[in-house]
Amino acid sequence: MDDLDALARLTARIETLERRVCVLEHSSETAVSAPAEPVSPVVQAPISETLPFAQDGGVFPVLGKAMLGIAGAYLLRAVAESGSFPKLAVVVLALAYAAMWLVWAARVPAEARFASTVYAATSALILAPMLWELTLRFEVLPTMATAGVLGMFVVTAYALAWKRSLVPVVWVASVAAVLTTLALLIATRDLVPFILALLLMAVASEVTAYRNRWLGLRPLIAVAVDLAIWILLYLYSRPEGLPPEYKNVAAPLLLALGCTLLLVYGVSTVLRTTRLRQKISVFEIGQTVIAFLLAAFSILHFGASAGALLLGAFCLLLSAACYAAAYAYFDRFPERFPDQRTFHVYATWSMALLLVGSSLCLPALLLALCLSMAAIMATLLGVRGSRLTLEFHGLAYLAAAAYASGLLDYAGRALAGTFPAAPGWIVWIVAASAVACYAVGGRFRAKRWNQRFLQLLSAILAVAAMITFLVSVLVWLAAIGMTPGASQVAVIRTLITCGVALALAFSGSRWQRAELVWIAYGALALVTAKLLFEDLQHGHPASTAVSIFLYAVALILVPRMARIARRT
Repeated sequence: MDDLDALARLTARIETLERRVCVLEHSSETAVSAPAEPVSPVVQAPISETLPFAQDGGVFPVLGKAMLGIAGAYLLRAVAESGSFPKLAVVVLALAYAAMWLVWAARVPAEARFASTVYAATSALILAPMLWELTLRFEVLPTMATAGVLGMFVVTAYALAWKRSLVPVVWVASVAAVLTTLALLIATRDLVPFILALLLMAVASEVTAYRNRWLGLRPLIAVAVDLAIWILLYLYSRPEGLPPEYKNVAAPLLLALGCTLLLVYGVSTVLRTTRLRQKISVFEIGQTVIAFLLAAFSILHFGASAGALLLGAFCLLLSAACYAAAYAYFDRFPERFPDQRTFHVYATWSMALLLVGSSLCLPALLLALCLSMAAIMATLLGVRGSRLTLEFHGLAYLAAAAYASGLLDYAGRALAGTFPAAPGWIVWIVAASAVACYAVGGRFRAKRWNQRFLQLLSAILAVAAMITFLVSVLVWLAAIGMTPGASQVAVIRTLITCGVALALAFSGSRWQRAELVWIAYGALALVTAKLLFEDLQHGHPASTAVSIFLYAVALILVPRMARIARRT
């Protein structure tokens, strides 16, 4: 009976459900006949999109992963301190762990710069303290191995970041490696391994710079390696000797380290300016000069007795190469090098190298003679080829020849103070060269300020040499009949200077040589100073009166001579 009641109730419920289904079907047909406007559902954005730092690549997850990496580094340190594992195995594991984070930093998407930077910084924060403790505290790694690891860390970062040009990875790795290297260089007192590591970093940065990658890193690495090599050369060249805590280094190695720096940056600068046709940068100019100075210092101090001669010959070879590059390449193809900075830099280097090399290789007399010939040749080539730079070089060579021969010293004592003894023949050769250079270079009228400035300097040297010669000849002629005293010599100086001032004023106005007129008034100013400080204080009253008379006549006639020549 109970089963029958249950079956009856089940049948009633099924009938009730059938009636409800029919009602729903009728209401659906009604809704189709009168459609209502659809209502767009409101979809709520997930919280990961509204909060970027909550995404997988956001700030918090990235920092969390980095902190896990730091925790792993501390775990490795604890294992190393416990001594439960061989220290060498822990070292290998720690290096691989730091490398893993560097690889991870290079494998994140290129647009995830923050993650790449954080992971690279994590790798650096793992590596730098670990190397410090393994080298200084546990003394597991020798300094050469530590330096090698730092150098390879930077090279690996360059290689991993090369394909996609990941700037954060390279910058973080380079800054961390450079600072760690400098710190260990100072702390360990072992300079050579870490200088080698810095040189490796410099080579890597210059190789990438050749492909125009990460040029901003070059100054950072260059400053570090310059500082390290300067410390090395300073410590090992001190007169009081090397401090006891530093290791002895052989002189050939010191010489090689100083010259390697010049080789790295010199070759890089030459390749970038010649093959890539890049305009030489301010960094390249300064760094090449610094590298040359450090190399020259190392050659002079550690090159034994032949160091100066070797440096001089090297400078002469470099001078010839720079001259060839400047005038046979940069100046010959102006369409390839529209900016003239590179040409002027190479030309200036060639002039400076020639002066340094000749002064180191040649004795004083031969040096003055060769520089006089170089001055005349440079002036001739500059005038023929309309190369103002070569004319400036001729003036520089002439000034160096005047200093090397003693002409400047002799002229100063001949025109003021006690009259000197007769000079050597080289003095008059240099004086004649000065007059010849102005005669050659002054044939063309100057149009620009630099041309006028060049002609003014050349004319000053020529006029000073001429006045010195005339004063010397007149004093020697006066010495034939008497022994001229200081008062007679003062009168001769005033007479010659005033006469030359008159001649310069007339000729300068007559042939429109403004520099000669300026020098005429400069000569009058020289006579004024001579009267005040020599004649009036130490001269005889009669000779002083004659000098003042000559000076007054010159003051009156110099402006008139200039006006007369201008009217003529």
